[in-house]
Amino acid sequence: MTIPMAGATPAHPSPKAGDNVKGALFMLAGMFVFSAVDAQAKYLTSHLPALQIVWVRQIGLVLGVLMLIAWHGRTVLQTGFAMLQVSRGVAAAVSATLFIIGLNFVALADAVAVTFVAPLVVTMLAALLLGERVGLHRWAATIIGFLGTLIVIRPGMEGFHPGLLLPLMAAILFAVRQVISRHIGSRDRTETTLAYTALTAFLMLSVVQPFVWQPVDSLKLVGIITAMSLMAALGEFLVIRALEIGQAVFVSPLHYTIIIWASLYGYLIFGQFPDIWTWTGSFVIMASGLYVFHRERKRAAASHR
Repeated sequence: MTIPMAGATPAHPSPKAGDNVKGALFMLAGMFVFSAVDAQAKYLTSHLPALQIVWVRQIGLVLGVLMLIAWHGRTVLQTGFAMLQVSRGVAAAVSATLFIIGLNFVALADAVAVTFVAPLVVTMLAALLLGERVGLHRWAATIIGFLGTLIVIRPGMEGFHPGLLLPLMAAILFAVRQVISRHIGSRDRTETTLAYTALTAFLMLSVVQPFVWQPVDSLKLVGIITAMSLMAALGEFLVIRALEIGQAVFVSPLHYTIIIWASLYGYLIFGQFPDIWTWTGSFVIMASGLYVFHRERKRAAASHR
């Protein structure tokens, strides 16, 4: 699971209008790819343990990081926040595992819709942990967004499934990753953060593989695993490139388009289509998230005057 948002990866200071358009195209492509990765992961949950799926999903990204280190040398691993970088990697591993376990029990689009709460959690944590000033408007939008999450999850109602709490916890851990990124972003490069996150998560997941590993004896499963791993690495590249080319406040909201592809894949592959509650809750969360992005853009513009 990857949910890009403002502050995830620094963009250059003054992109041209054309750069924002290019960044948007990269982000849209990234969401298309990531939704395919999630669909493949959901298919694999009926054949392999979640921890094994998360591990093989990381292989493509780790190979990319090793190539990066080979190209630029060990300077990529120089950091002033070693413990925070490792903590970010741990959060990434646990977040991805919880999300994929959740896919065992709930529809793909429902799981994706719940993760939309992540940018709102970032707003809350940034205020509480980093001391960022959050005004009344953003607090109100955050609260409304959480209400939208309750509409999707529907606790206490007939449509409620406790499995939806797993992608919710995954989204919260993803938000923790982004808050760490905001804190260390002024000193550590994006490449450094990507390398530590990928390597830490991969090593952590590798430790448990002897206890959960199941042999893959089907060429079809091998093909799906290979495609998932390579596409996960491609998705990471597309999102990072989008945020490097365009302004984060412009391209980040486009991550909401993943619900379109998740719904399509869910219907075509698993015969599952979001009900009215999921769509309603998703729109409430998206509207709240877009308003938060809007307020952050205004705040950033005011601080540069």
